[in-house]
Amino acid sequence: MSTAEPSFRWRSIALPALLPTLLFSIGEGAIIPIIPIVAGNLGATLAIAGLVAAILMIGELVGDIPSGWLVSRIGERPAMIGAALLSVVALVICLLAPNPVALGFGIFLIGLATAVFALARHAFMTSFVPVSHRARALSTLGGIFRAGVFIGPFITALAIELTGTATSAFWIHIVACLGAAVILIVLKDPTASFGSVRTVKVDGRKLREGEALVAREAQGLFRTIWSNRGVLAKLGTGASLISAMRASRAIILPLWALSIGISETNTAIIIGIAGGVDFALFYASGQIMDRFGRLASALPSMLGLGVGHLVLAFTHDVDANVEWFIFAAIFMSLANGLGSGILMTLGADLADKKNPAPFLGAWRFTSSLGGAGAPLVLAGITAAVSLSLAAGTLGIVGLIGAGVLARYIPRYVPRVPRR
Repeated sequence: MSTAEPSFRWRSIALPALLPTLLFSIGEGAIIPIIPIVAGNLGATLAIAGLVAAILMIGELVGDIPSGWLVSRIGERPAMIGAALLSVVALVICLLAPNPVALGFGIFLIGLATAVFALARHAFMTSFVPVSHRARALSTLGGIFRAGVFIGPFITALAIELTGTATSAFWIHIVACLGAAVILIVLKDPTASFGSVRTVKVDGRKLREGEALVAREAQGLFRTIWSNRGVLAKLGTGASLISAMRASRAIILPLWALSIGISETNTAIIIGIAGGVDFALFYASGQIMDRFGRLASALPSMLGLGVGHLVLAFTHDVDANVEWFIFAAIFMSLANGLGSGILMTLGADLADKKNPAPFLGAWRFTSSLGGAGAPLVLAGITAAVSLSLAAGTLGIVGLIGAGVLARYIPRYVPRVPRR
């Protein structure tokens, strides 16, 4: 095992990790607000449009399972390049889709690619950023992702205004993915820039530290879930509900705008502004968690997301429904921003410090179940009854989730003393 700690310069991760992440995130942020709109333009009902949008999260959940194995086999950089190119193929399918079913297939592939790209960039940072700078680097990575999701909708609004079609957002993501892939392809081998890096043997194979981390996360996933079933059934349920409310927010805002007749351009602008509020709070959330404890971030975040859904539920048919929609979008983004990083932080708090990878893989998968399930619930209730009832149901789920977090975070994660 090599233990040499490479010297570290922040600019050394800008091209291989941060810039590709920013481009990929801008592309993702560009398409998220318009997926239900494109599905509606292809003849989908409101419920089916919500289901098509939900398939993105389902693809990410499915992609979480093999992505660790893939990254450990081919390496971080090739995995990011492959994920970007798979996204391009999927986006072309979306552009050519003649019906919502074909669109849903393309969206599913985008979800798979997103899961691989996200895990590969995390592994890259683990391999090439020394421990002394790793937390700040990962926090910066999270901020870069949120910045991309903030910028993307505004580019979409401009593209729709210029072209008159919502599908132009798919071209934005294609350009972003190709840009990320080109940057990663033309870069020299990262070890030439970073020097010697820590390596670990896994199943007889010599892997860089980040590759070993994701390989261990992928090994025995369901066995690890079973052996940690106590905490995962309790606090893990709370984490799953956090993911559920975040996923619901991402789906319900464009779906709501579609249902009350807001134009495609204005939908993208409103969601972009809301994303700016979310982005602005990612650092403050970490400060709150460190100074006042994890619950001080998680509880107001869940309460805010729940209340935001309830606001939507009771304002669909009022005269000022557009104004209420804008308020709810900003309010939920504020709540979501206050919870930035809470899932990763709780996972790190709970994991075995000597061998955290297996638990972190189980924690991420358990959390992702809520993110994949909530949009399906949203689409199902919308199909059976109405979008307003779906919003109200998920608002109640958010309040229940706040109760779960209030009960189990103090039990499993001792409060951090105020500094």
